[in-house]
Amino acid sequence: MSELDLPPVRGQLLRGEKLAPFTWFRVGGPADALFLPADEDDLGQFLAALPEAIPITVLGVGSNVIVRDGGVSGVVIRLAGRQFAQIVTDFDGVDPPEARIVAGAGALDAMVAKAAAKAGIAGLEFYAGIPGTIGGALTMNAGCYGAETKDVLEAAWGFTRRGEKRTFGVDEFGFTYRHNAIEEPIIWMQAVFRGRRDDPDAVAARMAEITARREASQPIREKTGGSTFKNPVGPDGEKLSAWKLNDEAGMRGHRRGGAQVSEKHANFLINVGEATAADIEGLGEEVRAAVKAKHGIELEWEIKRIGRA
Repeated sequence: MSELDLPPVRGQLLRGEKLAPFTWFRVGGPADALFLPADEDDLGQFLAALPEAIPITVLGVGSNVIVRDGGVSGVVIRLAGRQFAQIVTDFDGVDPPEARIVAGAGALDAMVAKAAAKAGIAGLEFYAGIPGTIGGALTMNAGCYGAETKDVLEAAWGFTRRGEKRTFGVDEFGFTYRHNAIEEPIIWMQAVFRGRRDDPDAVAARMAEITARREASQPIREKTGGSTFKNPVGPDGEKLSAWKLNDEAGMRGHRRGGAQVSEKHANFLINVGEATAADIEGLGEEVRAAVKAKHGIELEWEIKRIGRA
């Protein structure tokens, strides 16, 4: 790992920090540098002064990522702290009250759903079933149970790699399945969502139903990374379920080292002991090969894999 010449910061700048504790899989090597900004201004100034040749990687709560064992080159940025996770639902000064939520990019999706329910704002219940942050939701159009980020987002803003502030309306995202079409990588800071007014108890009940479905069908108590592969489209254009393809290929419960395909949900990989990142990624590639051999379908990774092997 080379010593990087980095701009001064007000937050924390940690050299050689292991990233495994910051991921749900609990695997992965160190970052050349891990930057925990003090606030938005600290991040913007750091990006503006950072040499273009130094790569950056944004890490949320690590719920949908495999950090490889060799660690990550350049600077890993993590938006930790309440300053990046604030959620605002109180628009009492507006007549009639707006059914809007403003959320920081570091806010957990589930906390945004809870805040919406408490405020009597419907439409964001599905976020209760997504184990990530708003920043990740904006990046990959996160969704579940028939709803996606594109359905509720109004606008969002963030920093470019050069520290410039950019604001995007929902139409500018070009959202498709687990993807946005914004050409330049953006480090998201804040998003505005629009729902509809409803009885708080009714919203909470729907959210509880989603939570119960997730707990019943997914290994959420394990060291996992969420859905491993995107649901593919079949040769006739029909939407297929990755878990079903994995199951039919005989991969449910399949193991490689300390990694296993979940017995509970065949599109989840889990760290059952002392798995390495190579175990988990290699297991995923074995699943892809088995599905290709059985069905002739190339599964596409939904989990991000970053860093050096």
